[in-house]
Amino acid sequence: MRYTGPKRKLERRENATLFGSDAWKKRSGMPGQHPVSRGRPKQKVKRTYLMTEKQFRKFFDEARKSTGNTGTRFLQLLEMRLDNVVYRMGLAKTRNQARQFVTHGHVRINGRKMDIPSYVVNVKDEVSMKPKMAKTAAYKHVLEEVKLEKRQVPDWLTKAATSGQVLSEPLRENIDKGIKEQFIIELYSK
Repeated sequence: MRYTGPKRKLERRENATLFGSDAWKKRSGMPGQHPVSRGRPKQKVKRTYLMTEKQFRKFFDEARKSTGNTGTRFLQLLEMRLDNVVYRMGLAKTRNQARQFVTHGHVRINGRKMDIPSYVVNVKDEVSMKPKMAKTAAYKHVLEEVKLEKRQVPDWLTKAATSGQVLSEPLRENIDKGIKEQFIIELYSK
């Protein structure tokens, strides 16, 4: 079941912007009467990518089965999720909004409708918004807000007006440096 509680509380707990707004910085300190600072790298990653424990474990197991560095492959799989690719391309303002666009059927992969946010996009796939959705005033407003943020599209993606393409898999340097994947690997390797 997806988390639907207070989002700013989670951001204060993780000391990071997870949901696209820096409003959590207005209060200093962690939530709770007697807050205790502790590292929770798995929780931060789960909340950043909007995943449940079951989904998170499934992605980890798939990364473990593949060749190469498990931690890097795990983060690559998370970055290649459709909802995250839509967010990274700048087709949505937040990951939550990107997830909503996908689940409502507004996103196309190679011209075909895809409504599964956890779908792992392949290299050379073309991701685009549904033409009818791209013409709406509300979506044009979203694109303007994203443009004002001046968010950079990563090197492994390209972006046109309302579409983009996956050029390659992301390298570790292109993924959030605040994520400590080694702790996650140690936790699941027990």
